[in-house]
Amino acid sequence: MSESFTPKLFTVLRQGYGAADLRADAIAGLTVAIVALPLAMALGIASGASPDKGLVTAVIAGFLISALGGSRMQIGGPTGAFVVVIFNVIAQHGYDGLVLATLIAGLILIVAGYAQLGKMIKFVPHPVVTGFTAGIAVIIASTQVKDFLGLPIDKVPAEFVPQWQAYFGAFARLSLATLGVGVGALALIVVLKRLTPRVPGYLVAIVVASVAAALLNLPVETIGSRFPDIPVGLPAPHIPAITLAKIQAVMPSAFTIAFLAGIEALLSAVVADGMAGTRHRPNQELVGQGVANIASSLFGGLPATGAIARTATNIKAGARSPLSGVFHAAFLLIFMLFATDLMAFVPMAALAAILFTVALGMSEYRRFLLLLRFPGGDRVVLLLTFFLTVMVDLTVAIGVGVTLASLLFMMRMSETVHVEGGEEIEASPDLDDDLDQRTDLPRGVEVFRIDGPFFFGVASELLDTLRNVGGRPRVVILRVRRVPFLDASGLAAIEQFADQAASMDARVIISGAQRQPLFVLTRAGLGRRSGRLEFAPDYASALVMAEGLVAASQ
Repeated sequence: MSESFTPKLFTVLRQGYGAADLRADAIAGLTVAIVALPLAMALGIASGASPDKGLVTAVIAGFLISALGGSRMQIGGPTGAFVVVIFNVIAQHGYDGLVLATLIAGLILIVAGYAQLGKMIKFVPHPVVTGFTAGIAVIIASTQVKDFLGLPIDKVPAEFVPQWQAYFGAFARLSLATLGVGVGALALIVVLKRLTPRVPGYLVAIVVASVAAALLNLPVETIGSRFPDIPVGLPAPHIPAITLAKIQAVMPSAFTIAFLAGIEALLSAVVADGMAGTRHRPNQELVGQGVANIASSLFGGLPATGAIARTATNIKAGARSPLSGVFHAAFLLIFMLFATDLMAFVPMAALAAILFTVALGMSEYRRFLLLLRFPGGDRVVLLLTFFLTVMVDLTVAIGVGVTLASLLFMMRMSETVHVEGGEEIEASPDLDDDLDQRTDLPRGVEVFRIDGPFFFGVASELLDTLRNVGGRPRVVILRVRRVPFLDASGLAAIEQFADQAASMDARVIISGAQRQPLFVLTRAGLGRRSGRLEFAPDYASALVMAEGLVAASQ
């Protein structure tokens, strides 16, 4: 088996694993399980299923994603990105249709992994990812209004506009008791997150809300009143009924699930690499995700993928290997076996409050607002993807967004081509001096040159290059004179590059920036006045500046 298709867990155990590592992973696993417990229940209900389905997914898929995936720190399970898709699949094809679609999606992910499509994530433009993520966040928040306010609506419409028409028609009959529980739980989550971020705010909120509702005998809907027959433990594995007609019916949904699982898992793995200084194996990550989704479907669970928030919690809790994810699944299984009866007391309004905060975190509203300040093309892609996600369909939104971003990129590239002849040709002062750019390079200084447009297809290469540098440079010079165009994904890579360099106590100098990239960096708050980047008009000036920065740091 090649190294790129070896699960990270196998590599870690082969390299050596001691008692201290085991203790750190067990503590991190318990911490993540406490965070994942209320989330898994809430996401199961929001998806149109039941809380136990979310927990089954977190246990089965969470275990296999950590055991067989290509990321050292990834935590898997149900996520908010699937809520809209799952809800629609269940509405159209029933729960058996969702199980079959999840199984097929798992097979698609395995094929994609072995076809080495793991690096395709870099070709999804940043405005598209931000747009559909923000759109999903709006939809998740919208679906929770009924439970948060206690509105007497038998069946909430799936579409966004009819949904709010139903809400406005029922606002006069909202439940003050339910609203009070929801607001109290939401306020508690927000306060705990700001004052004591290490405390599991979600779990504290549902415990306090459950105890208050029971002691005060409040007339609020709970998990027990909506789902009176929650099973204990894991169900027996079961192969769903498979027919050619059923496969054809759910195939579009299966591709959507596979796409979402793949893109979110790889995005989460990239975030984990940036936080922990690791490097994931994208193709093996897809294979692990595929196996996990197949297993989840056989146990009647939901689609699963890498969960960015839970992965970040895992890293912050001190995880050292994929075994932390295995422990997280084991602790959740213990809860399912011995504490399922306690779920019945959890108010639905408290779970709605949790999902409101999940939606806010998913929305990346700061990034959304930043992209609105970009040139017209990126802004159009962002808004179009967002509105199509909310109003039409997620698959349509992604397809249109990627296509439009590609067309705009080709148009922009055509505008950067200038044909000159005769005496109009001018020599570039930075044209040939890169042939010996490492000659007489000062000690503690590293230099990279970027050629051509720095767009979404090559943005991740910059971060990979920094990770591969031997030692820890004090100053990094990025030569960008030959970069005529910088898009949102390229900007995000430079921003992450600057953050990673800062974590290494290194400064970054941008050398020879052209007008468009300099404009984009300035609009994004990374210009000369930001203090995060240094700017030099040419390479010679950058070298002088670098020597001064190295001397000042000694």
